[in-house]
Amino acid sequence: MATPATIPLTNSPSTAAGGSQSPPIATPAFRVFISRLTSSIRQGLSQRRPWYELIDRTAMARPDNLTEAYSRLRKNLSYFKVNYITLLAVVLAFSLLSHPFSLLVLLGLLAAWVFLYLFRPSDQPLVILGRTFSHRETLGALVVLTVFVVFLTSVGSLLISALLIGVAIICIHGAFRVPEDLFLDEQEPANSGFLSFLGGAASSAAAAAAPAVASRV
Repeated sequence: MATPATIPLTNSPSTAAGGSQSPPIATPAFRVFISRLTSSIRQGLSQRRPWYELIDRTAMARPDNLTEAYSRLRKNLSYFKVNYITLLAVVLAFSLLSHPFSLLVLLGLLAAWVFLYLFRPSDQPLVILGRTFSHRETLGALVVLTVFVVFLTSVGSLLISALLIGVAIICIHGAFRVPEDLFLDEQEPANSGFLSFLGGAASSAAAAAAPAVASRV
């Protein structure tokens, strides 16, 4: 009895292509960036000073002149740098939460940079409404959109006003807080604390996004 003929099976090009599709975002690089940023934030916040020292009413006194106020401000900035930047972030967050539209616009702008440029696979072109955009066109559009959002809408004025309010609060507290009872650790590096967090976060962002950006240049 003759054996029935077997039909050869091959993978269709569409199936193979569909199985090798790259994700819309470079997941490993994005995870590394989030992990480094989170660890930097935790390390920075762990070096903040006790909050009761910041709000100690018995250590408040009006400075006699501008020279004394400036001297107090410099010392308090060195000692309470983590607390001050945390306070500035709280003021900024409160301003954004009180204006939900501006918060949504900023989140949308950040998401556009992350998903459309920084962590998008370099071998995956951006296609919108049937039109393919090059990496230079995508970068140019994002830069123009950022300038428009920050400088030509109410979002920019909201951010500037919130930062000015936060800086004013810090300057007033630093000028009135008597720093005689505060002692800086002599062995503490000059770039430690929250300033090192800012530098670490920036370097983490650059290191995580560098491969994706370099492949587009």
